[in-house]
Order: sequence, then structure tokens, then C-alpha cells
Amino acid sequence: MGGLVLSEQRGACMNGEPEITSALLEGWRLGVTAAVIGLVLLAFVARLFDLQVLRYDEWIARANANRVEELNIPAPRGAIYDRNGVVLARNVASYTLVITPAYLPDDPGKVDAIYRQLSALTGVPVSYGTVDKEHPYVPCRSEQGIRQIVNFGETFAPYRPVKIKCDIPRKTAMVIRERAADWPGVGIEVDPIRDYPTGYLTADVVGFLGPVPKALVDYYKNKGLVPNRDKVGYAGVELSYQDLLAGTNGHRTVEVDVAGHILRDLKEPQQPKPGANLVLTIDTRLQDAAYHILVNQIKYVNERYPMPDGAPRTQSGVVIAMNPKTGEILAMVSYPTYENNRMARFIPAYYYQQLAADPENPLLNHAISGEYAPGSTFKIVTGTGAMNEHIVTLDQIIDAPGIITLANKYYANDPGKAEKFYDHNYQEGGFGKIDFLHCIAYSSNVCFYKLGGGYDDEINPGLGICRLGTYAHALSYGDRTGIDLPGEATGLIPTPTWKRIYKGENWSTGDTYLASVGQGYVLGTPLQVLMSAATIANNGVQMQPTVRYEVVDAEGKVIEPFKPKVRWDITTDPIIKIYRNPGGIGRCKWTGELKTVDPWAIEQVQRGMRLAVTDGIHGTLHRVFQGFPIPVAGKTGTAEYCDNKAQQRHLCRRGDWPTHGWTVAYAPYDDPEIVVVAFLYNGGEGAVVAGPIVRRVMEAYFALKAADAAR
Repeated sequence: MGGLVLSEQRGACMNGEPEITSALLEGWRLGVTAAVIGLVLLAFVARLFDLQVLRYDEWIARANANRVEELNIPAPRGAIYDRNGVVLARNVASYTLVITPAYLPDDPGKVDAIYRQLSALTGVPVSYGTVDKEHPYVPCRSEQGIRQIVNFGETFAPYRPVKIKCDIPRKTAMVIRERAADWPGVGIEVDPIRDYPTGYLTADVVGFLGPVPKALVDYYKNKGLVPNRDKVGYAGVELSYQDLLAGTNGHRTVEVDVAGHILRDLKEPQQPKPGANLVLTIDTRLQDAAYHILVNQIKYVNERYPMPDGAPRTQSGVVIAMNPKTGEILAMVSYPTYENNRMARFIPAYYYQQLAADPENPLLNHAISGEYAPGSTFKIVTGTGAMNEHIVTLDQIIDAPGIITLANKYYANDPGKAEKFYDHNYQEGGFGKIDFLHCIAYSSNVCFYKLGGGYDDEINPGLGICRLGTYAHALSYGDRTGIDLPGEATGLIPTPTWKRIYKGENWSTGDTYLASVGQGYVLGTPLQVLMSAATIANNGVQMQPTVRYEVVDAEGKVIEPFKPKVRWDITTDPIIKIYRNPGGIGRCKWTGELKTVDPWAIEQVQRGMRLAVTDGIHGTLHRVFQGFPIPVAGKTGTAEYCDNKAQQRHLCRRGDWPTHGWTVAYAPYDDPEIVVVAFLYNGGEGAVVAGPIVRRVMEAYFALKAADAAR
């Protein structure tokens, strides 16, 4: 083809056209070649300019990313102690077998020999399974063989140790360390894991740790934690004091080679800041006593008072002991509970599912999260309001027959429907004519129906649901107390507006009568019941309940001492709302005015609670505290209920409702230093089933106090 073109060009020259010589042809070719080369060079220059100038920062960052590595250094978590220095949570050594692939011998035969000996010591198979997308390697959790794990580590970072088996026995770890010289690449890492020496005894207060939840990954990353490595609190003070206990992780910026081997620090390392140590108000000795007193009483009640079908009557309960003058929680038992040591390294799925499926809900701290009808322990509220609002005088005699008939009205002009309301001793004809103090001491329902809802001309008007509500809130019901434990419930103090929204009907006078004795829609937590009595015991001063005593550093130096905190003093802080319509017809109409509680009114409630112990005729706690050497005051409660569990057991029968058992009491009467509440779910009569628990816990408290004083 080229020869044919050349012949045509030569022919044109013979016809007088300019002759195209071979020299011109060669020049054309050279020009094209030079142009192509120039374009290629220009492209290279442009690319070089793009890489070196326009995208300089990007490529420098990429290069540094391959060369520079940021390391997060975990901070040791703080320990938790009880008020006497007993360890409740600490960090203990956990031994992990690791292999650094790059340091293994070059001889495959020697490597196989090492694998076989490690397998014999640890039980991990030499070769088992695969590492892929369906079977990823998860440190401490995977079930692959040694060879598969080492091959995985060699692929990604041969100079980084990979974990073969975690939490091996210390004896095994020492044997492996002794053989380290013969087994190059094999090592033992020591990691801290949480240990709870008191286990289930304090699990509801101390809690446990778990991996960073997926929903909170960003939150904890911002705090410097590393998901899939660091653990965070899931319950108890491990959760509520997470930041204090966790400390601050350290940081290193290092240069690494292509194999991931650290070459040097590029910046000065930031050392981790250890978490602070937390001292709780709990006395483990009293906690231990309260736990076993509760468990033994549950066993006794089930043996002495079984259900008609022979099933256990009660399987759960609560005991709380607190200093009413400081708010220090001395003991808090929620039964049944769980073993937090089983969550030390990871949360076993089967164990968690077992706890979650338990109808008694052992993962729930019933002391602060369980909401129950408080029954007659709520009469502390009604009595305080009735005295302060002058619903009744101290010397006024109230007729308390076994049964009264009240008109249940739903609106102002409603003629009402007559309904009968019963006292707990209606079969004996009631208590007859009694004064206010005996209304409390005998826990007369009829008396408190009248005080709360009014009764003809005898008590007119009654306290009314609006005023009942404001006194309930002042004594801690209806809101969280703010105790430093997670998951606290609010309970419920109903109002006419609440009932219209959630029940679709107006408030009735019958609702007020029931609320006056802690029934109907009223719900409270065991802690709220305790706080109401503690406020009365402390002359109207309500202290902030807390489980935190003080914070100490690693050397034991107190860096944050205990400081009791007053929530409010109802005798000086005006927190009682004044209503235009105390009966709550339509809705509660607050005037915007507030007032205090007269100390005299509190004193009368104290006297009534003391009379419950000293009155040998009908005092509800007289038999329980007979012979007790220290003056005690208290209140019992037998609360009817009908929840899902009771319905499933076919216990909800009109006129024969199942009942919870309550007792709350404090001592010494004149100078109280301990208040105790006991609650037995479906336990029955409060004075019979819960009263003995309160007495025994008080006996344990004063015995420990005497023993400490004798040292």
C-alpha cells in the first residue's frame, strides 16, 4: 500500500507538480511522532501536576493513613466498695493466649508442633472451620481452629498478635509463658475483666457491664471509647456512674511499616486517666442480713399460707433500709435477682434470655422500678393532708363501722349510685368511734374514706383528690425521687384530667375514696413508700435518697466526700398547692398559691404511727414489735390488686382480690436513724408477712451498730 502511494506521488512530479521527496516524507513522520510524544509528556506533566499540586493534601493524607496509626489506650475502670471498704466490683486479670504470625518459626513442621502442644493445653483444635463472611473471626467468641485464626491474622497484620483463646486458667497461662523461649510468636496477654465478689447479693445496686450498644456507638465514640473493645455500664451504678468509673482513655500517634509493626511515636503519648473509685452507702453486712431475712420469709409464707391450689403464694419482694436524716441507702434488696458475675466477660445469650423470660423479672430492680398499689401505707399521705387542711380535729370522734354506704357521683348534680365500702375488719363490725390517732394506729379504711372523700355532715368537706394529690407529691409519690440508680419509675397519682384521657370517663367520688386508702389507680414504688415515711420521721425534711457515699482516688484519698442533700422541707418550703375546687369536679383548678405543712400536723401523724406499735388492742404493729427494745413507729398496708399475672392465675375475684403485703417503720421514734420498708408481692396481710421482715432488719441494724461500737 505504501509503495503504491509513493509511485503516485512520483507520477505527479513528472507532470510538473512539486516533487515529494523521501526526505519530506520522513519529516512528516517525525513531526507526527514528536507531537504524539509531546502530548504524552503533557499528559504525564498534567497528571503529575494533579497529584503533586492540586491533590497534594489528599495524597499526603492517604500516605499518612498507611504510615500513621492512631492507637487508643484503655483506661482501667474504677473499683466499687461498700461503706466499710468491702469490694463490690473490681478488675481482675484475665489471661489470653495470643500468637504473632510473623514471629512463628519458618519451618512448617515446627509450627505444627507448637499448634499441637497449644491445643493440648487449651482445648482449641489445631484446625477447625473457616474464617469468611459467614464465619467471621470474633476475638474470644469464634470457634475456629488455631491454624485458621493465625492465617487470618497473618493476612491482615502479621506483626499483631491474634487472640486464640481468652480467659484461660492462670496455671495454663504460666505454663505457656515458661515455654515462650521454645515457642516463638506465642504469648500471653493479661486483660482486666470485671469481678463482683458479692455477686447476686448486690447485683441490683452494682449492676454489670456489656459491649457498647449499637444505638450509642457515636455517643461513646465521642467520649473516647472504642466499640467492640471497651465495655460500658448496663445496670446499677455501673451505668449511672459510667463516666466517673470509666476514666479517660489514652492516645498514641505512631508510625507503622507495611506489616503493621510500630516503628516510633510521632507525638507525645497521652496516658490514660484511670477511673475513680466509688464508695457506696450500702452496708454489705446489713444487705446480706436483709436478703436472707426476705428469702426466708418468702419461704415461710409459702409454706404457712400456700395458695388454694398448693402453688407458692409469693415469689418476689423488696427490702430497703435508709437513714432518714441523710438519705443514705443502707440496704436495697430486690428478689429474685441475678448473678452479675456471669456477665463479667460477655453477656451469655442463653442466660440473658432465661432471665428475660422469667415472669418474676429478676433483671428489674423492683425497689425502684416496680409500681404497686401502696394500700394503707398511703394513709400517711391522707393523714398529713387531713391534719394540715383541718379536715378533722385531733379530738374529733369519727364513726368507723365495718361498712358504710357512699353515693358514687361522676359530676356535680349527679345523684350518685349508692355503693358499699368495707373496712378490713368489717366482719367484726369495724372499730366503732375512734379519733384521728387511732384511725392511723388501727388503719381504719372507713375512717380514711371519710377523711379523703367526706361523709355527709360528719366530715364535710373531705380532703378531695386535688389536695390528696399535692400532699402525695410532697411526700415523694408521683415523681421520680432522683435516686442515683437507672430505671426509676414514677408511680401514679391520678387526677380527674388523667382519668378522662386514659380511662375515658369523669372522676367519681368513689375514686377519691379508694385513692384515700392507696387503692384504685394509685401506684407507688417501694422506694416512694419508704420516702413518705422517712419524710414524716425526719419532721418534714425530705432527703435526697442516694447510694453514693464518696469518691476516692487510686491511693484511697477522698476527692468527693459525702454531702447529704435536702430535697425540700415541707414545713418551710411552700410546695403544697391550693385549689379552688379540692374535690376536682371537672378538673383540679390551682389558684397559683402555695403553702407549707404545719409541723404540728406532722407530729400528729408521727403519734398515730407510734400508736400502731404501742396500742395493744388494735395497733397493727403491736404484735410484730412486742418486746422490741427500741421505740418504733410504723404503718402497715394490705393492698388489693389485679394485674396480668393475677388474671392469668384467676385470682381477680370481686370481693376476694389478691393482696400485696407492706410494712414501713422507723426507729428510734424520738431520734430516727433507720427507716425500713418491706414488700411481698401477693404476700397477703402486711402486718403478718412484711412486718416481721422490718423487725428483723432493724434487729440486724442495731446489732451491727452495737458490734461496731464495741470494737
